[in-house]
Amino acid sequence: MNKKDIANIRKQFKVNNDLLQISEIFNVYIMKESSEIYHYQSLPFEMLEEEQKELFMNNFKKVLSGQLDEKLFELKFQRNVENSSQLILHQGLLSHDTDEWTSHMVQIVEKMLKDKQYEMDIVVTFIRGEYQKPMKKRSEESEESERDTVYSHPFILCSMNKTQDPKKELLFDYVEKEFKYNIAVDPIIDLKAPLSGFLFPSITDNASDVNHILYSAGKGNELNYHFIEEVINAEEIITAEEEKFVFEEVVKNVVGNQMNTSTLSNVYDEVQRVIEENEEEEDTPKLDYKDVEKVLKSSGVEDVNQEKVETAFKSVMDDEKYEVKASNIIPKYSSKSIKVKTKAADISVSPQDLRYVRQVEMNGKLYLMIEVEENTVIDGFEMIPEGLFGDTKTKDKTEESQAESESE
Repeated sequence: MNKKDIANIRKQFKVNNDLLQISEIFNVYIMKESSEIYHYQSLPFEMLEEEQKELFMNNFKKVLSGQLDEKLFELKFQRNVENSSQLILHQGLLSHDTDEWTSHMVQIVEKMLKDKQYEMDIVVTFIRGEYQKPMKKRSEESEESERDTVYSHPFILCSMNKTQDPKKELLFDYVEKEFKYNIAVDPIIDLKAPLSGFLFPSITDNASDVNHILYSAGKGNELNYHFIEEVINAEEIITAEEEKFVFEEVVKNVVGNQMNTSTLSNVYDEVQRVIEENEEEEDTPKLDYKDVEKVLKSSGVEDVNQEKVETAFKSVMDDEKYEVKASNIIPKYSSKSIKVKTKAADISVSPQDLRYVRQVEMNGKLYLMIEVEENTVIDGFEMIPEGLFGDTKTKDKTEESQAESESE
């Protein structure tokens, strides 16, 4: 799935949307002390009150929110796995019987509990439904409705949520005119921040792909490996953060640990150019060792050859054929995503503006120099430009003043 596919299905999660039909919702309550199923309940989704539907719809959208390779990951199922979750989910998707459907989902929950101790009570929610996408946009001239022909995607979505103890509060009873202590003991289910989740099957080119599953992490770049490997039985993955580290290590292996801001800016520009040239493609462009060699050469790095880069890939990843996603290896290009920290001050700059930042040495000291288009204003004062070698306008004005005093 690409970000467009995910956005299309996420925006469908709203109440009374005829393109999204949720048939059943199945909630399972897990006790932290025993790591056992305490209670479960299956209901037709339409039986929920409108307020409950809204809460769950927002929760499901949270599961499908976030950046690819940071919070959302399309994973491939492992092969030849005993009690495969791929088979369990597929059987659940095809089941027409509620008891059969819930028994399959209980199998998934039991895998969540195996060799795992949770720090709080957990509620796992499953829904199964159907998402429909019109095959073509509606034409004002045509009498045919955009809903007449649609792509149909049956799916199962899972959301894992933590619980919280009720707040201890003092209440005022208007009728009895007295203060009362809130003695509520029912735990609160936090639907605003899912811990994990998934969408099965994946959707690629408007077709369901039962060999892949969309996994959702609770936080960006913080993966639940037990959930990935033992619960949904997916193959090992690498996050955007880890892939950026891989690229950095490859470059360091080729050019060393030092690089000026001008060259680094050129590297980011070259990678961004590759991304923009492939914007129309469905898949994110990837760079192999040959592509990285071209990027470095085009950025002005000297003494670079294909063999050096290939060796660097093998050294870092133990795989010279490994490809890195272009979008994962540079900071967000148009936002101030690069943080520069010094003892005196911290600054933020975008990759496209990094060329205006320089580190210079003068009189044995290091300085951070930023090119600006106009005078800088600090606390309402316009800063006076200073020369690199101490010949400032202030100094010139002072000397002029002293000369005038001496002549008098």
